[in-house]
Parts: sequence; structure tokens; C-alpha cells
Amino acid sequence: MLKRLHLIAAATGFATILVFWLSAVLTELFGSPDQVANVRRVILWGLLVLVPALVVAGATGSSMAGASTDPRITAKKRRMAFVAAIGLLLLVPAAFYLDRLASGGKVDALFHLAQTAELAAGAVSLVLMSRNVRDGLRISGRLATPAAGSTDNDPSVHGRRQA
Repeated sequence: MLKRLHLIAAATGFATILVFWLSAVLTELFGSPDQVANVRRVILWGLLVLVPALVVAGATGSSMAGASTDPRITAKKRRMAFVAAIGLLLLVPAAFYLDRLASGGKVDALFHLAQTAELAAGAVSLVLMSRNVRDGLRISGRLATPAAGSTDNDPSVHGRRQA
């Protein structure tokens, strides 16, 4: 049951951040200022889904990990601490700030600067969370672990050429 709750909470958190990110980008590129303001308001309200999902994912993941010294679990914990810091220090305050600017019709250079920082931080969070998904799948045996001696960044594994 704990594993299922962790999976649901983590997937909800990841999907919510992805939807926020895509909505902000697409509305910025193709939407009107009113649509940007609407998306910003929805993102703000969406925090009521995102924050509890990430808290539950963190709590269940920590509970399942216990005192494990498995390097994959240690890496997952380290990444999630960084994701939590990004969220608390940048993403949540940015959501409030960008909503306030957009709802006041101030979609200007300052808005775009703040949104760029928010989108960059969101992208970093998504990358880190996707690595946690990968490691979680490997820990559970649902995804094969790379052969000994290879790394995830080995160009030969991914069909890329070395420079």
C-alpha cells in the first residue's frame, strides 16, 4: 500500500509540475495577457494539489527507504531535498508573485524575467524528479540496471558519438 501511495503521489507531483510548466510556456507564446493571468491563477490554486502530493511522496519515500545506504536511494534523497528547496524558495513564491503581476495586468519585462527563472527552476525539478523515477524503477526491478562498467552518460549506450 505504501509503495502504491508513493507512486500515485510522485506521479501526481511530477504531472502537476509538467502541466504547470507547459501551460505557462504555451500561454506565454500563444495566449493573450488575460489568458496568461488565468493560467497564473490556476497554477496558484494548483499548489493545493502539488504541495500535498510532494509531501506525501517525500514522506512515503523516506519511510520506504528507512536507513538504507543504497547509493540509488541516497541519490534519490539528495535530489528530492534539492527539488524541495527549489520549490519552497523559488517556485512557490514565484507562483504568488507572477499571479499578482499578471492579475494586475503587468505582464512586462519584470514578469518575463521572473517567469524565465521559474521555468528554468521547474525544468531542473522535472529533470531531477525524472531521474528519481528512473532510479525507483531500477530499485523495484521494473527497469533493468545498466551493465557493470557502463554509465547512464556513456555515449555508446545511447547511440551518440563522442566528440
